[in-house]
Amino acid sequence: MRTWVTFGGQISDEVAERLMTIAYESGVNLFDTAEVYAAGKAEVILGSIIKKKGWRRSSLVITTKLYWGGKAETERGLSRKHIIEGLKGSLQRLQLEYVDVVFANRPDSNTPMEVKHYFMPLKGAPTMPPKSYHHQGEILCKPYDNVVPEREIVRAMTHVINQGMAMYWGTSRWSAMEIMEAYSVARQFNMIPPVCEQAEYHLFQREKVEVQLPELYHKIGVGAMTWSPLACGIISGKYGNGVPESSRASLKLLHCYQWLKERIISEEGRKQQNKLKDLSPIAERLGCTLPQLAVAWCLRNEGVSSVLLGSSTPEQLIENLGAIQVLPKMTSHVVNEIDNILRNKPYSKKDYRS
Repeated sequence: MRTWVTFGGQISDEVAERLMTIAYESGVNLFDTAEVYAAGKAEVILGSIIKKKGWRRSSLVITTKLYWGGKAETERGLSRKHIIEGLKGSLQRLQLEYVDVVFANRPDSNTPMEVKHYFMPLKGAPTMPPKSYHHQGEILCKPYDNVVPEREIVRAMTHVINQGMAMYWGTSRWSAMEIMEAYSVARQFNMIPPVCEQAEYHLFQREKVEVQLPELYHKIGVGAMTWSPLACGIISGKYGNGVPESSRASLKLLHCYQWLKERIISEEGRKQQNKLKDLSPIAERLGCTLPQLAVAWCLRNEGVSSVLLGSSTPEQLIENLGAIQVLPKMTSHVVNEIDNILRNKPYSKKDYRS
């Protein structure tokens, strides 16, 4: 279950507790948050509810994400400093000793992919050094072969895991190449690699999860924890006749959702709504709603470890949880029917199941 937008923002604390209770009693054990959600308030609410309900910590999977922690330069990004201090702050807000998975909430272009070599002075260096030599200030030097370059993010994540602050670490919004590099560096230098990627995945967003990530899933076991199965509500059916006043796209909070409104009323948005209308007969034949069909469609992907649901009302959550009953009905014939309507199945040169 996801806490983005809802916890500490769109819903009250009482509704948040009700949603978590419904989810937990229905068998949901994973609750996802981030230091940036509602400026940390989502973590506070999540932690308070867990403590109030008295649920066994061992029965829960709690995940959080790091990147945007504060206004200061040192309070954001994926430097070793922020990963360690940011996770400590998250744990304090959650009132927990550890999280099960801590995610790097996007790549960090300011944190070096690989820390530069340390250098040692080079005796007898020529006046004009060849390209293999480096100039640091006024000292001619060469790479010190005994000092191994390390990926700062991987090293920091390994540290917080070894310190008992997290069980595993993962990535979010990273490319397959970046994930593979982190895995390779971890294996080469005896560090801990990422175990999963958080990626957007729904009927209208397929490329990454269906083409880029399968290679990682089959070769190194990196799974996909997907979010926005209803495309921020677009697939819910509520936008078939415009933007309702009570919908997320109508929120005026700092204009954060203007992009969603523009996406819905755009030409592409109208085409998507028409495709959803064409999918409705399939949902009716399977005895489910369109949102349930969409969530079950995400779950049927073998590389998807879990689908994060975001709901603002108990009714929405109960409806979405009903997708688990639809999953056995997602036969290859049904999936092909959906593909023929969507016409957006990405092309992959490899079939990793063969």
